[in-house]
Amino acid sequence: MARAPVVTEDRIPRVEPESEARKHPAMTPGKQHKGRISPFWRHYLQMAAVMAVGMFAAGAILVIVSGAKTWDEVISQYPTLSLVVMAAGMSIPMGAWMLFRGMGRRNSFEMAAAMIVPVIPFLCLVWFGVTSSAQCGAYCALTFVVMYGLMRFRLSEYSMQM
Repeated sequence: MARAPVVTEDRIPRVEPESEARKHPAMTPGKQHKGRISPFWRHYLQMAAVMAVGMFAAGAILVIVSGAKTWDEVISQYPTLSLVVMAAGMSIPMGAWMLFRGMGRRNSFEMAAAMIVPVIPFLCLVWFGVTSSAQCGAYCALTFVVMYGLMRFRLSEYSMQM
């Protein structure tokens, strides 16, 4: 069997004029894709994820160590301890993650303080007998608001690419 010769044409790739290349969204300075998230919100979501992982891990460890069957038992039997564990469970991993991401010690300590300072009123509620159990849900929600406030206060630092 004889093979027929195959003729191939050398194709020259089409070169776009320079004005067309400048219209490409990836090359346009200042414009972002609609699907992209800003550095501020990316950082906020990373911190929220680290906080959540730290909270759940610390809470699980406290439930296991205390011998309680549920988290509700822990916050009613050990309200002070559960608030302190939540504060540590959020601030330590967050500070470590911020140092790892190159945010610096000052920012890491400020963010850790933003997790620790809001626990003080909730501890006072327990100590003065206003509530018999820890209000961990309200405390944790407040820390997200405080974190957002601190990030807005230092907007120039949290809006840059990491």
